[in-house]
Amino acid sequence: MAPKLPSHARLIALDGSRGADIAKSAERLAAELRELGVTCVISRWDASGLFGELAQTDQPGTASARTLSLLYAADLAFRLRWEIAPALESGAVVIAAPYLETAIAFGAGRGLPEQWLRELLRFAPVPDVQALARERKLDRGWKPRLDRSYPEYCAALLAPAASRRLPKQSRANVIDALRSARGRRVYRLEGKGFDQAVAAVTNSQPDVSSRRSSRPRTARN
Repeated sequence: MAPKLPSHARLIALDGSRGADIAKSAERLAAELRELGVTCVISRWDASGLFGELAQTDQPGTASARTLSLLYAADLAFRLRWEIAPALESGAVVIAAPYLETAIAFGAGRGLPEQWLRELLRFAPVPDVQALARERKLDRGWKPRLDRSYPEYCAALLAPAASRRLPKQSRANVIDALRSARGRRVYRLEGKGFDQAVAAVTNSQPDVSSRRSSRPRTARN
């Protein structure tokens, strides 16, 4: 049986199609929550270092989507054991950036059965709040980057050796999949969606919502 978590603890899943957007949205959300007095930490991709180790041995065009999905599951298990669970048990809000949907959308876009991907990651707890990063540069594909985030890493290893890039449509397909909500509320972290996501966390926490209502509103980009 899982241990009972403190009442303040919340797990926020923050997914997206591009590493820079995921990182910026996570930092902005964490900053807003901290300003409201909420203890907040961010759990990032490749905390285990497994992807970094693979990058030293593999070559572009030689990895498979299935292998990378299995590696993502192993890295997520590490993050849950050593980052996410301890922070939740201490009463913190944890932003998992990315969490499940990024890996599922990417894997499905590369031809893996969605049901297989969800079964692979079913060990991960259901998040309290599910959010999507503010996506930028929607007309562009991924830059193959081994040091950016999961989508760019996969793009680097899965791209054909001749082109070194995945088609632009690959990213568009992942965005479409992420925006197809599956039976629960998903907050887009832009405009009103950002405020609604913050409220979803703070309105259920003692002594936080009152501080939020009395704080002067500031302009956002």
